[in-house]
Amino acid sequence: MSGNSRSNIVLIGLPASGKSTVGVILAKALGYNFIDGDLLIQAKEGKPLCEIIKEKGVDEFLRIENIVNLEIQCERTVIAPGGSIIYSEEAMQHFKEIATVIYLQMDYDIFEDRLHDPVKRGVTLEKGETLRDLYDKRVPLYEKWADLTISESGHALEDLVISIVAKIRP
Repeated sequence: MSGNSRSNIVLIGLPASGKSTVGVILAKALGYNFIDGDLLIQAKEGKPLCEIIKEKGVDEFLRIENIVNLEIQCERTVIAPGGSIIYSEEAMQHFKEIATVIYLQMDYDIFEDRLHDPVKRGVTLEKGETLRDLYDKRVPLYEKWADLTISESGHALEDLVISIVAKIRP
């Protein structure tokens, strides 16, 4: 498979925005494959994200995440990379070449409410960085890379999928 077509969909968004959950449902709805970027990293490293970050640090984790995501070559696939992928110019350029990038946008209060334990979730928080800092730092990057933004406000996951399908299918 060449993987050069833009037949793929990449879901970007904050941790706990539902990228993996929406991705699986969306892949089923479209008859596509599904790839979870975080699971690829865990498989490559042989340990959970939180352990990788704890043992190797945020910068090394981001380097690994970049490499793993750059290696993704596929067609007709929904890809849900980790929330920090937007820090990687290289990986995001790659995704823009092979996919339509969809940003699952959520308000800060929903983000804070859903993200119970950022450390266990493997969220890349810098020392002293608050969830609000993380939100404010990432949102402009998600907006920068997105071909399409879907707001999660007040929508059930199935409704998000229906909304995405309606926007990407002519």
